[in-house]
Amino acid sequence: MHKVASEFSVSMLASGSQGNVTYIETPTHKVLVDAGLSGKKIDGLMSQIGRSLQDVDALFVTHEHSDHIAGVGVLARKYGFDIYANAKTWDAMAGKIGKAKPEQMNLFEAGDTKLFGDLDVESFSVSHDAADPQFYAFHHNNKTFAMLTDTGYVNDRIAGTIRNADAILMEANHDYEMLRMGGYAWSLKQRILSDQGHLSNEDGALALTEILGDRTKNVYLGHLSQENNQKPLAHLTVQQVLEEHDFGVNHDFNLFDTDPAVATKLFEV
Repeated sequence: MHKVASEFSVSMLASGSQGNVTYIETPTHKVLVDAGLSGKKIDGLMSQIGRSLQDVDALFVTHEHSDHIAGVGVLARKYGFDIYANAKTWDAMAGKIGKAKPEQMNLFEAGDTKLFGDLDVESFSVSHDAADPQFYAFHHNNKTFAMLTDTGYVNDRIAGTIRNADAILMEANHDYEMLRMGGYAWSLKQRILSDQGHLSNEDGALALTEILGDRTKNVYLGHLSQENNQKPLAHLTVQQVLEEHDFGVNHDFNLFDTDPAVATKLFEV
């Protein structure tokens, strides 16, 4: 497939409770955030958007849960790109990803911003039941793409960090009633609903009311639970909450879904 020249483009290759991978490119950098599927599956998702893992030069890890790191070790050994994570996440991943060359293993602590030529990457802490979870905002040429999933709540610090981003991936993990009535053990339900769990559809929408700004043009709903959510339900719930707060959904900005097995169209931030 012909590679279309891009200034600053993103695709959510996979998003959901079974695996998460995001691809970001600028004229000089091609990076991934997380690799929560097998190397073979990620390779196939890259081909869906006409891109190759051979061109990736960095991988940013958010936390050590398997739906975010399942393919990290395999990709690191096969393609040799740099991996970035904070110290506690590196420790927590140690027995899960196999060996990586020391020169590939880079520290990126929460609250730091690192410069990679034409791409600035900003990390920020979230509240999740992992060693030291963090997510990222990517800045290029006065445009920002921000990612926020795997958090039990959104405080003022998080909202302020990513407020008015041009494009946002926001968690809509579960429908409260589907989770409450579903077959999960009560202990797991409590974990998901806790301050170190995941945002519900309504929680994600309410967080967006504090984050959306005049510059925001594209919002993607991510990390939907396979068991406790449905795309149409998540989309409708978020849209209704935003409209109740006087946001012009699909007028001032576009609201999109993501998928666990089909990459989103590569879009310009």
